[in-house]
Amino acid sequence: MVKIESGTADNIVWIKIDGEVDASSSIQLDESLHEHLGKDKPAIAVDCAHLSYISSAGLGVFMSYIEDLKVNGQKMVLYAMNEKVFNVFKMLGLDQLMNIFDTKDQVIEFLNEK
Repeated sequence: MVKIESGTADNIVWIKIDGEVDASSSIQLDESLHEHLGKDKPAIAVDCAHLSYISSAGLGVFMSYIEDLKVNGQKMVLYAMNEKVFNVFKMLGLDQLMNIFDTKDQVIEFLNEK
């Protein structure tokens, strides 16, 4: 089961994932990201501190937005992953395609760069 919360502050959409993102719950993640996609929308920051597991379906959701975000000029970052989850991203090379940070402060600094 996964719980996904979102809100906007500092012109950044903050999405918090709590639990496991598997084939069935990846739909919630997809809907949440899709809701915040668009040229005039703020950047998206995904808090992964409480993400305990991510399946290939969940990884696919993030991968499916890479090009759309680029086209829209939007930035998306993930942060605060535990080592197990980060290793999955790293093993697939997604750490090279996505912006992944350790802390919320690093995210704010990155997203506020001009």
